[in-house]
Amino acid sequence: MKPRNSSYIGISLIILIFGIIFIPKIIDRIQNNDIVRSDSRSSKIDHLISDADPLAFLEIDGNKKKIPAFDFINQNGKRISNNDFSGKAYVIEFFFTTCTTICPIMNNNLVHLQNNLKNYKDFGIASFSINPEYDTVEILKEYEMEYGITNQSWHLLTGDEEKIYDLANNGFNLYAASGTGFKDGFEHSGYFALIDKQGYIRCRIDELGNPKIYYRGSVDVKEKYDIDGEEEEISMLQEDLLKLINNGIK
Repeated sequence: MKPRNSSYIGISLIILIFGIIFIPKIIDRIQNNDIVRSDSRSSKIDHLISDADPLAFLEIDGNKKKIPAFDFINQNGKRISNNDFSGKAYVIEFFFTTCTTICPIMNNNLVHLQNNLKNYKDFGIASFSINPEYDTVEILKEYEMEYGITNQSWHLLTGDEEKIYDLANNGFNLYAASGTGFKDGFEHSGYFALIDKQGYIRCRIDELGNPKIYYRGSVDVKEKYDIDGEEEEISMLQEDLLKLINNGIK
């Protein structure tokens, strides 16, 4: 049997070698802000995606994806198309005014963004109603006043139902459906899409190198987490909006 002192010497030698090789590298990473500290449960994402990281383009078959063309009527009775958002970084959502589940949370979150970004003229929001038969111009105008929507580039849009559902499900791949089996008669995604000033869909890249295409809008930014432990992503969305607003395509 080998003396214990030999084992201790071997272990000490390994620790010494580790310190010589790796400690300087760790210190260098900290000095260069490659390691980001966070007290929140979002640290897994924050460690991998810093504020300085550029946003990715959503690419399909090697082509950067632009938003589909659209043309609807807003809460002021004005015809609004995708061209009206040219030169603006903006958010896309699908909702309906009689929704009692996630829509109030989503739109309060968007009001939070509106208020935080009120000094930026090149920021907008497009909210498409999935119940256009009920959500007339007059109803949308009341909704605007109820939620305190003041951004002149936040358009609550109504129009042809078939075109709106096609835009949601096929244009953005954001689920929307109607039916008697759904609470309030409708069901839809609780996510937002981010569009840059040139009309391209933009996103972050996750730790596996895959695009994180949408931003969770159905968790209250002020509450931070919902009852299932899902974390709000409005803070992340605001960071990314500012990247697009301040830098155009980055």
